Amino acid sequence: MLRRTKYLKMDPQVPEIHKIRLAARIIQRGGVVAFPTETVYGLGANVFNERAVRKIFRAKGRPPDKPLIVHIARFREIRNLVSYLPPKATLLMKRFWPGPLTLVLPRSHLVPDIVTAGQDTVGIRMPSHPVAQALIKVAQVPLAAPSANISGRPSPTTGKHVLKDLAGRIDAVIDAGPAPLGLESTVIDLTSPVPTVLRLGAISPEELEMVLGKVELALGARERRYLPRGQVYVVTGPVSKIPEKIKELIGQFRAQGKRVAVLATQETVPLYLEGPQPHHMEILGSREEPRSIAAQLFQALRRCDSLQMEVILAEGIESRGIGRAIMSRLLNFAGSRVIEA
Repeated sequence: MLRRTKYLKMDPQVPEIHKIRLAARIIQRGGVVAFPTETVYGLGANVFNERAVRKIFRAKGRPPDKPLIVHIARFREIRNLVSYLPPKATLLMKRFWPGPLTLVLPRSHLVPDIVTAGQDTVGIRMPSHPVAQALIKVAQVPLAAPSANISGRPSPTTGKHVLKDLAGRIDAVIDAGPAPLGLESTVIDLTSPVPTVLRLGAISPEELEMVLGKVELALGARERRYLPRGQVYVVTGPVSKIPEKIKELIGQFRAQGKRVAVLATQETVPLYLEGPQPHHMEILGSREEPRSIAAQLFQALRRCDSLQMEVILAEGIESRGIGRAIMSRLLNFAGSRVIEA
């Protein structure tokens, strides 16, 4: 049943307290509110209210076998969420919280099965965004909060993205402008014998190893969050050769009558001025500042979807630091469609 979704525009650094209180009351009464974090926008409900959490799944069309990440604003809030806090978790909390790191820990009996999809573990993180912090503190309850999008759509990095997907399905959207990072959090499982990274994000495995020692990678389902409507091709190789290969592909796909988009970087834009032209080009950011690329990636893919691009040709970037997380997303989108320049 469609409802009227409240739209709350807010300063990202100085949240208006009367708007935060309004959103917090919605949470306390069992409603669902979309809110910004430093990674992407989340869709939050009282983690201990099973009926409220069920509304998240209905609004998103999310399969019930996919667990939700729980968001907290104070370290003490973790006590009611876990049955045991490993020493390694404490080390990571001190180093990276608040921030874009989700810890998978042994759940407590207070966390409803619907939040964890019946698993014995729960994912928890403390977002650093001032609006997220304020909302959780005023609501006085941890929030179960996946990304605020229809399942299968790109993760939302603006309030407008949320409204496009979920207007009429949720109670309110807090719009505080673009999410600074633009990629979902790093997820690490601390219940396995060796800490295991389940999803790459802004915090790299190398940074985690500086705190924990050895970590393993077990990437998979948690990273395959959605697929763009257009077929993604990732072109890798020397930066100077990538545009030539992409222009060759533009010509091939345009000859087939396909609508073609290119995801380029600032450094390569001049190399596309001659030769076959795409129907649409997104300039994501600079290779020297991969965080700028991360912040633009999901927005760019949403624009490609809205323009009905059938083929998306993406430049590969150096797989280092957050660039590794960006490439992980691109390679998941492309599957076997990876081409060497």
